[in-house]
Amino acid sequence: MSVRCLFAVCFIAYLVSYPHSTHAARATDETLPHFVTKKFTTIAGKRMAYVEVGGGDPIVFLHGNPTSSYLWRNIMPHLERRGRLIAPDLIGMGDSEKLDFSGPNRYTVLEHSNYLYQLLEALGVKQTLPWLSTTGVQRSDTFPSGITDFFNQIRSPAGEELIINQNVFVEKVLPDAVIRELTAKELDEYRRPFLNAGEDRRPTLTFPRQLPIDGVPADVSAFVETYSQWLQTSSIPKLFIRGEPGLLITNGSEAFQVARSFPELTEISVPGIHYLQEDSPDEIGMAIANWLSA
Repeated sequence: MSVRCLFAVCFIAYLVSYPHSTHAARATDETLPHFVTKKFTTIAGKRMAYVEVGGGDPIVFLHGNPTSSYLWRNIMPHLERRGRLIAPDLIGMGDSEKLDFSGPNRYTVLEHSNYLYQLLEALGVKQTLPWLSTTGVQRSDTFPSGITDFFNQIRSPAGEELIINQNVFVEKVLPDAVIRELTAKELDEYRRPFLNAGEDRRPTLTFPRQLPIDGVPADVSAFVETYSQWLQTSSIPKLFIRGEPGLLITNGSEAFQVARSFPELTEISVPGIHYLQEDSPDEIGMAIANWLSA
């Protein structure tokens, strides 16, 4: 299987409320036990969780803030028998263990990357078909102004109250960034790793504080530039899945035009705002399966 790159426009963002759909919520967890059963391995002294199904060439499914591998539960079945499906829980999220000495300098993009790379190495993953999802970081100058204002607020002392105490990313951002209404069971699963106020919620605060604004933080800004240049020059086939109406990469936006400029790009759109996997899992799963077969 040739190396390919999949990426979804689901970068971390705040959404002002969109009306929810009235169609029935999806509830298939009970019929897909092997897609929600976790395995564990120890990385740098910390227990990391992941879902693993099948064999062959690896296809890695990454989540972002404030979710977990649970986000992919209704997409992975479409890829069964297509390869070795691996969906990690990032460190401190899902069922992966929290870091010691937690504080403002923990759970950075680079720290997440280090734990993730070590996990994949421990699992013997050498060649992957990476899915760059909400762990991706976008330049803030391509955001709508209201979203940049929200990120600036999160980076201020008010961020501690909003995230560490009020759990805003789980209680507000996540449900508002899905068109349909999430079920109580689904919300409880996303809420579960962050039930305790305080440092247990630190991962959901560090993520938005890591988005580069005016080149800060410098290490993340450099990281973004490096992978942006790679996407713009790499001949590896890419699948671009964007949401309608979308949020950060909307039709005609600067970020949309940049994404469309990538070589060897296949583009599809699905209903969704930010967490596309919750609104359009079947469409996404079938699109990936068809793309891999092309």
